[in-house]
Amino acid sequence: MTIKCAIVDDEPLAVELLASYVEKIPFLELCGKYNNATDALHGMGKDPVDLLFLDIQMPELNGLEMSRMIPENTRVVFTTAFDQYAVDGFRANALDYLLKPISYADFMEACNRAMQWFQLVQHNDQAVARGSEEPTSIFVKSEYKLLQINLDDIRYIEGLKDYVKIYTEQSPHPILSLMNMKAIEQMLPSSRFIRVHRSFIVQKSKIREIERNRIVFGEVYIPIGDSYKQAFQDFVNSK
Repeated sequence: MTIKCAIVDDEPLAVELLASYVEKIPFLELCGKYNNATDALHGMGKDPVDLLFLDIQMPELNGLEMSRMIPENTRVVFTTAFDQYAVDGFRANALDYLLKPISYADFMEACNRAMQWFQLVQHNDQAVARGSEEPTSIFVKSEYKLLQINLDDIRYIEGLKDYVKIYTEQSPHPILSLMNMKAIEQMLPSSRFIRVHRSFIVQKSKIREIERNRIVFGEVYIPIGDSYKQAFQDFVNSK
């Protein structure tokens, strides 16, 4: 698998350093080097990339602002000399965050994590295309780590604005991941999971008790939204 990438940094020396690193990574293909966000957006419009090494601190249009303008399937590794941007980088759903001066070892580690991500995406896409095969697990990003979660372990998922909380049977604490409900719903097989509220998705086989239009998980009561009641009732009637 080859990952097409580009580098954006207003410091020419920083661009050339990362470009030299890219040349050493066999699965990376460098498709663009840019010294400002405007040129990068223009170039990427003609030649899209999978992965973007993006400096945060740039004049006119900074990296965080640019990250909100690129296609959704282009992933970002932020590069910066200021570690206070780490939280903002996480909120921008970056795959990783590299602090300058960037060593080759740190760069290679970030690239390996990116490769893991794209291989998982490719695997899930192939499974969906085949139709007959459903995934048995999903990978989600949590605090700059890719975590594998077995679908059998998931009880329910709660959406909170740009985040989701994944509640499993293996941990008393939920897994927090930066993605919206639509994104994670697309990752889950509809044969096993059902959305019952704009803020909740539950695993069908884990439902044991329903009380007054609410699904009961111990001391947790999950409401069934009005727009989801008919689909949920159809599921109940099919059992």
